[in-house]
Amino acid sequence: MSRADRNRYMVSSLIEEAITSSQLEGAATTRKEAVAMLRSGRKPQDQSERMIVNNYLAMQEILKIAGQELTPDVVLNLHRILTLGTLKNPDACGRLQLPEEERVKVYDERDNSVLHIPPPAELLPERLRLLCDFANGKTKAKGFLHPVIRAIVLHFWLAYDHPFEDGNGRTARALFYWAMLRSGYWLFEYLSISSLLKKAPGQYARSYLHTETDGNDLTYFIASQLRVIQLSLVALDKYLDRKQKEIQEAESRILDSAWMNHRQRALVAHALRHPTHQYTIESHRNSHRVAYATARADLLALATRGMLDQHKQGKKIVFVPNNKLAKLGAR
Repeated sequence: MSRADRNRYMVSSLIEEAITSSQLEGAATTRKEAVAMLRSGRKPQDQSERMIVNNYLAMQEILKIAGQELTPDVVLNLHRILTLGTLKNPDACGRLQLPEEERVKVYDERDNSVLHIPPPAELLPERLRLLCDFANGKTKAKGFLHPVIRAIVLHFWLAYDHPFEDGNGRTARALFYWAMLRSGYWLFEYLSISSLLKKAPGQYARSYLHTETDGNDLTYFIASQLRVIQLSLVALDKYLDRKQKEIQEAESRILDSAWMNHRQRALVAHALRHPTHQYTIESHRNSHRVAYATARADLLALATRGMLDQHKQGKKIVFVPNNKLAKLGAR
C-alpha cells in the first residue's frame, strides 16, 4: 500500500470509528451525512453530529498521545473531548461522578431492569489511578500478560467502573486504541472495532453481562473482543486486495488507450500508484527529454481527459492526479 493510500485509509478508519462508536451510544445521524460533515469540516448541527465530531477529535488525540503514559488527567481529557457539548449536565464533562450524585447504572433497554451497578463514586479516584497503573504496566502480576489482552481488560475495566455520567463506552473504546498503539500495534490506526461491534451490539452487551454474572470471568469479554480484532484484520486484508486489483485493472484499461503516447502512459502509471504526486511541465520535460511545448501538450491532454487536475502554484502550473483516476480505468 502506498503512503497516500495508507493516509487515505487511516482517515477513513478514523471517520468510521468516530461514526460507529457514536452510533453505538445513540447518535442518530446517517453514515452518509456524517462522512460528508467530517470531510467538509462543516460544524455539527445537533447532538448526534456533535458526538461524532467529538469522537473524531478524540481519535486524533489518541494518535498524538500514543507514546505517553496513561494518567487520570489524560483519561479525563479524553472524556472531555468525547462529551463536550453533548451532556444534559455540562458540568459533568471531563470529570468523575461525585459522591453526592446519583450513581449511573446500566439498564436493560427491553424491560428497564438493572444489569450493572458500578462501584461507589467515593472509590472512583483511586480506581482510576489503579487503572492507569495497570495500563502502564506498573502493577505486579504473576506471569506475562499479553499487550492485546491488557488493552481488552482496560476496555472492560473503564466500562465496568462507569465513572462518568455519560460517554463511558466511548471512553473505554478510546483507551483500548491508546493501549494498542502504545504497545506498537500501529496497524490499529487503520482498524475500526466499533463498526463491527455495531453490526452485533447484542453480542457486545452479552459479553459484558456473561462476564459479570460468572464471577467476573473476563474470558467471555476477551474472547468476544479477540474475535472483533480478527474480523477487523480480515476486513483490512480485503481492502488491500481490492485496492491492488483496482490499480491493476485501471492500469490495464487506461494504459491501453490508443490516444496516449508512451510518455503519458508512464506518467499515468506513476500517478495511479502515487495519487498525491505533483507534476509540472518542466518535470515532465526533464523526465523524457522533450521540448517544452511537447511536455505541455502531454499534460494538458491528460487534464482535458479528466486524469489530471491543474492549478497555479505561484507562477507555475502544477498538475495532480484526479481523485477519480482509478475509477476512470474501470469504465
